[in-house]
Amino acid sequence: MSRIEINGVTKKYGKTTALKNVNLVFEANKIHGLLGRNGAGKTTLLNLITNKIFPTEGEITVCGESAIENDKVLNTMFYMMEQNIFPKSTKVIEAFRWTSEIYKSFDMDYAKELSARFELNTSKKIKQLSTGYKSIFKAIATLASNAEIMLFDEPVLGLDAYHRDMFYAELIDNYSKNQKTIIVSTHLIEEVSNILEEVIIIKKGRIIKQESVENLLLSSYTIAGENSKVDEYLKDREYVGVNGIGEFKKAIVLEKNINKDINLANKLDLKFGKTELQKLFISLTES
Repeated sequence: MSRIEINGVTKKYGKTTALKNVNLVFEANKIHGLLGRNGAGKTTLLNLITNKIFPTEGEITVCGESAIENDKVLNTMFYMMEQNIFPKSTKVIEAFRWTSEIYKSFDMDYAKELSARFELNTSKKIKQLSTGYKSIFKAIATLASNAEIMLFDEPVLGLDAYHRDMFYAELIDNYSKNQKTIIVSTHLIEEVSNILEEVIIIKKGRIIKQESVENLLLSSYTIAGENSKVDEYLKDREYVGVNGIGEFKKAIVLEKNINKDINLANKLDLKFGKTELQKLFISLTES
């Protein structure tokens, strides 16, 4: 089982604390969304999980074992980083071959099939690829690795809308055929909201939310109407994301839908609505 446990992890760079006392579990065979603003600590966390860097305090285990200097554990994971790890003069097909030497389950036929579908020229050198096609190359290598754990850091960087949709569809198809643990770190929250099963929200190095997407969205709702009436409804309630235009105001209320005070809302002529994941994320991570 590809379960990742993070216990009391802190990571410091000199006087800067990138992560502070993080306790987190990535359950096996789920698609997790790791969401946070720039500098929140997302990439630091992925680098720690994959043993690229080491925690200042705490422990990380994968499948019950430490990943530190543990090739067996590290070979269960494939990490699609923003940076390119291959020499720039390497051809795409050569990079696939090198990857297959490390990941014995790498499916070369699948990599070639995806390259054809995404119109990736495998005879090109990596340095000749555009930003979008570099992302496509790395995404294909990750998917074809057949690793038990796949980590994607900004996987659609530089991709147009057509290729982004293709990637999300392929990720779901790949996952459905052979379930695995997937972590997707991205800024394009609205796009990935439909493929995520669980969301982890990180703010200034701390985990502030870890819930299933369904439960997270059910734990909040929007209320909208005239300014003074919205203010009256919000009294003694926990809320975020208040926005107003003229005499109109809208807010996200942090409580279960079943706790809606329908009678009061009707009396105040207010409208309920569903919360969107991206808007909830923005509101929760505002400074």
